[in-house]
Amino acid sequence: MTAHCVTLEAMRARIRSASPAGTSGVRLLAVSKGQPAAAIRELVRCGQRAFGENYVQEALAKQRELAGVEVQWHIVGPLQSNKCRDVAQHFDWLESLDRAKLVPLLGAARPPGRPPLNVLIQVNIDDESSKHGCNPSQIDELARRVVATPGLVLRGLMAIPAPHPDPSMRIASFRRMSRHFEALRARHPCVDTLSMGMSEDFEEAIACGATEVRIGTALFGPRHQMEPAP
Repeated sequence: MTAHCVTLEAMRARIRSASPAGTSGVRLLAVSKGQPAAAIRELVRCGQRAFGENYVQEALAKQRELAGVEVQWHIVGPLQSNKCRDVAQHFDWLESLDRAKLVPLLGAARPPGRPPLNVLIQVNIDDESSKHGCNPSQIDELARRVVATPGLVLRGLMAIPAPHPDPSMRIASFRRMSRHFEALRARHPCVDTLSMGMSEDFEEAIACGATEVRIGTALFGPRHQMEPAP
């Protein structure tokens, strides 16, 4: 077993250990921004399929290099309107929808032969001026627009809480997100994904109801390349 596989299996074991008894399992999204395509290929060989990228152009370059490799591509970074066509045509998930104007652009560009684009609404749960994401009060309206748009399917919510040094503050943010998620799921049965928690706090996020965690550094180590402009 390679070092990559050992690291991946250790992470999966930690996720299983943190998951509440009786759950169907928490999905691991390997965040590969700033990592070469070769690093993705290594984790694919170990059985990882879902990878998250922040920058559309960086991800498209990796997709070309990994043509023929079975990868599920997620965009987890902020999306500019001029990149909606690329995301709709070349990705499986958008985890960072944060404003209404993007919805019709994504729906119109989704190729009719592909399954609907899976969409998570990003919520700025701690109202940080430096963070993307909608206000919690906007969740329902964005959800309504996604559900009404052919080519898109609403899957849930995503958040990046403020990195408080006090874990109890982060946990409070996770719990607020969980309440928003349960409220959204009550209104939209298609909703099944709450994406929150990263390398330093994913276990706390799982305890608060995360169904997907986004892990980068703990899987790949330091980033190996410069990140291009979005």
